[in-house]
Amino acid sequence: MIVLETERLRLRWLTADDAAFIFELVNDPTWIKFIGDRNVKTLDAARAYITDKYVADYVGHGFGLNLVELKESGTPVGICGLIKREGLEDVDVGFAFLPRYAGFGYATESAAAALEHGHRVLGIRRIIAITVPYNVRSIRVLEKVGLRFEKIIRMAGDDEDLALYATGPKEA
Repeated sequence: MIVLETERLRLRWLTADDAAFIFELVNDPTWIKFIGDRNVKTLDAARAYITDKYVADYVGHGFGLNLVELKESGTPVGICGLIKREGLEDVDVGFAFLPRYAGFGYATESAAAALEHGHRVLGIRRIIAITVPYNVRSIRVLEKVGLRFEKIIRMAGDDEDLALYATGPKEA
């Protein structure tokens, strides 16, 4: 299902057919450094990861991370969308791209579209993002699309600090 289109990109729900791409993405050293090892070591594990993680979000919340592909060629370049993470009150915008597609503005273009969709279509007032504080490229994207640093947090069961960015002030 196509969720969004921008000038250059199409964001659509992931399916089991996207297993090879997800396998490559989650095993990329950049993903592992900034997001963590998801222990997806085979194509079958990638299919299960798509079903258990992404499709479960679409069914449970009506939204989730989407495959980002180039409109012109259909080439998958990354993932981007909204996530309702356990342990966080607010909906989170997330994105990850293969390094060979970095520097073209795809993360900024897709994150801006996901935020607009969240606010206008889904009616979500406050959207956050979390990242490790040393992920300078992601922080730059978050700031470009209007999120501002709010605080350092630590997720339950995690031993690493995360920087929380938000689209607006926390409501009382």
